[in-house]
Amino acid sequence: MSALDKPFLDKHLSRRRLLGTAAAVAGGGVLLGCAPGASRSAADLSYWHLMTGGDGIVMAGLVDAVNAQHLGFSATQTVLAWGPPYYTKLAMASAGGRAPDLAIMHASRIAGYAPGGLLEPWDLDLLAEVGVRESDFPPLVWQKGLYDGKLYSIALDTHPFVLYYNTEHAEKAGVTDDLHSLKSTEAFTEVARKLQQVTGKHGLSYGYLGDGSQMWRLFYTFYRQQNAEMKLIPGQKAQVDEAAAVKALKFVQSLLDDTIASKAGDGGTATSEFLHAESGLLFGGVWELPSIKDAKLPFDAIPIPTLFGTEAAYADSHTFVLPRQSKADPERRRHTYQLVAEILKRSVKWAGAGHIPAYQPVVKSSEYQALKPQSNYAGIPDYVNYDPDAWFGGAGSDFHRYFAENVQNVFLGSGDPAAGFEGFVKRLNVLLDRPQPL
Repeated sequence: MSALDKPFLDKHLSRRRLLGTAAAVAGGGVLLGCAPGASRSAADLSYWHLMTGGDGIVMAGLVDAVNAQHLGFSATQTVLAWGPPYYTKLAMASAGGRAPDLAIMHASRIAGYAPGGLLEPWDLDLLAEVGVRESDFPPLVWQKGLYDGKLYSIALDTHPFVLYYNTEHAEKAGVTDDLHSLKSTEAFTEVARKLQQVTGKHGLSYGYLGDGSQMWRLFYTFYRQQNAEMKLIPGQKAQVDEAAAVKALKFVQSLLDDTIASKAGDGGTATSEFLHAESGLLFGGVWELPSIKDAKLPFDAIPIPTLFGTEAAYADSHTFVLPRQSKADPERRRHTYQLVAEILKRSVKWAGAGHIPAYQPVVKSSEYQALKPQSNYAGIPDYVNYDPDAWFGGAGSDFHRYFAENVQNVFLGSGDPAAGFEGFVKRLNVLLDRPQPL
């Protein structure tokens, strides 16, 4: 957080409830402050999310802007720790029927919550009344929110894995045009080597050590670029394309040779290396954009090039969900729909953090199109790839950890790609053979 951000954030912290791990759960898993029986009017909405840092500041500003419109309600935010703590507390509150009016959930998590009755579906007619329709969203992004024919989540954004590059280094290496037209792994490797000759250190920065999510994001991008499927159906063996997986892993392994890229770098080291101009390329999420901009680095960002024949990009989405309540107040529910609609319509502000707004009227606006480099990768939602649906998958889940346990040695260069992927699939099959716990 920058010094300029702190006073702004402090201003909002007094109006947002930050729940610590120890104090958040009480009374057998019920979060008391969110009980429908508490003294809250229909105009007092509770909204949980896991946005912190710069994202938290932007979200606070969006909610404040909606509250300032005096639309007959006021939303109070509760910010909880990212990852398992957040999703555990949300599940417990939903299971007790005493959840918040609105919550943020990663799209990759819907498969673990909707089947267990922890979420309530959105009313499409009521959404249309507040100006939110299926036609306002990219088809793949909208479809990710569907389960059993009903809509359980509404995307706020898409946040993909992209390729950043140092524009000065690219110009010196003579590869600027090449970066926008790469169509093979050989061509990418050649560009990376040319950039290494310019930097004298590495051509590419990519951090993955100890981070299964980072490993998965790059692997799955290249796996899906081969038009390879991965279906995880409970009670069945995982349906995978082993040849495509091995090919993707071997390519990543070839890049991590301590010349093109560090053999054993973590995320922080990779980002720092790129920010200090010690590399020409960086594989990273769009959420890295604010820190890269703050560094005043000459850079640009583009979708990861299609190196295996099929356009594909890994991403997730922050989505709005209606956690299950034992008794939902109709008036408060209508206000909740209004809150979501108003945030979506203002989501060009959210794009400042790097995310691609899901609400297409915003993406098509001149204000968004003027944002650089954000608008450079605005087409990714048309070919986005989310995690395979699984009750044990999604952001902050064990799914990515299981991938790391079996594949990290492959990335380090000491493991066999085929054996590593086989070990991961065996772990998936054990989970698929178990009943969903919720």
